[in-house]
Amino acid sequence: MHKTYTLQEAKRKLEGYCAYQERCHKEVVAKLREMRMIPEAIDQIVVHLINENFLNEERFAQSFARGKFNVKKWGKQRIVNELKSRDISKYNIDTALKEIDETDYLKTFDDLAEKRLTQINDKDPQRKRRKLADYLLYRGWEPHLVYDKIKQLVP
Repeated sequence: MHKTYTLQEAKRKLEGYCAYQERCHKEVVAKLREMRMIPEAIDQIVVHLINENFLNEERFAQSFARGKFNVKKWGKQRIVNELKSRDISKYNIDTALKEIDETDYLKTFDDLAEKRLTQINDKDPQRKRRKLADYLLYRGWEPHLVYDKIKQLVP
């Protein structure tokens, strides 16, 4: 038996959900569907959360970009793709990327590439280059940065 929620209970529950951590609209709607709320109630609650500033997609995107860059060392491409998968608008994605300082971005990239290279125990330079490229590209760093760095690090 699933618990049923009144509109007020669901509002309060989602206020807590959004206050705990920045959320995007898609996550909030998914949570409400999980709670078996009807579409009209979902719309009402989402509007309430936006009006009360519990839900703000621009703020979510900025926080997401800062966190994934600072903590997980993701490049801009991965951040953009992840935000797109959450249905974040191009405007909010562009705003979010402005949260990342260009100097920090390039320094983080250099540090990450050099650190990863020391962890690759392969004597063959071709395989070494491929492993480093795969690692950096998977993390969402731009291909031109990756290949220039590899030329520099693994001659």
